[in-house]
Amino acid sequence: MIDYEQIALLSSLFVVAILYSSVGHGGASGYLAVMALFSIPIAFTRPTALILNVVVSSIASMSFWRAGHFDKRIFLPVALASIPMAFIGGMIDLPKEWYQRILGAGLFFASFRLAWNFSQQEEIMEPSSAILLFVGAIIGLVSGLIGIGGGVFLTPLLLLMRWSDAKTAAAISAVFILLNSMAGLAGVYSRGVQMAPDGLLWIGIAILGGLIGSHLGSRYFDSLSLRRILAGVLVIAAFKLILV
Repeated sequence: MIDYEQIALLSSLFVVAILYSSVGHGGASGYLAVMALFSIPIAFTRPTALILNVVVSSIASMSFWRAGHFDKRIFLPVALASIPMAFIGGMIDLPKEWYQRILGAGLFFASFRLAWNFSQQEEIMEPSSAILLFVGAIIGLVSGLIGIGGGVFLTPLLLLMRWSDAKTAAAISAVFILLNSMAGLAGVYSRGVQMAPDGLLWIGIAILGGLIGSHLGSRYFDSLSLRRILAGVLVIAAFKLILV
């Protein structure tokens, strides 16, 4: 018998991996939204989203790095502060209601990142290392708490503050998400938490979507319309998490 719910879940994860990787992201906020919509138990959501994030962001990192968009001057201070804080965040076991509220707020922010059309026409400004360290620490802690890589916070900040152009922001965020997700995952697993039972199948789907999306995003197109549709899905999932 055909399991239509399983097909819908896998298709949703595949689309999320394509769209997020096209802008240099791993897709954790999207995976969390999908799992919320399909009522996957909270116990599995954070580790599963982080594992999928590691897989897809590693693919996106290679694609954007090879395309020549990476800037280590911004990346290094942000990552140095973020990684240990992501590990600490991953070790914290929030009460279910608080986790859902913080995650819901994170999904709202992610929907903004996906829907907004960032155009870079103004002069790029170089931020101080102190500011980047502070930003990295805050993003790392929040990311570890809710189970994302932090790119949905870092990328719009880099663009809105005119610290980088769109392609450079995507490249920085891709590597940032990879390392942050690994740190957060280490923190989560230190508490003995496991991924969803079908996680290996989900990883395969995410790899395929990540390969497609990162190749297209780093070299060809900006899928704004599709990302706005996904942003709407994130908003729905956020409402479900906050109101349930």
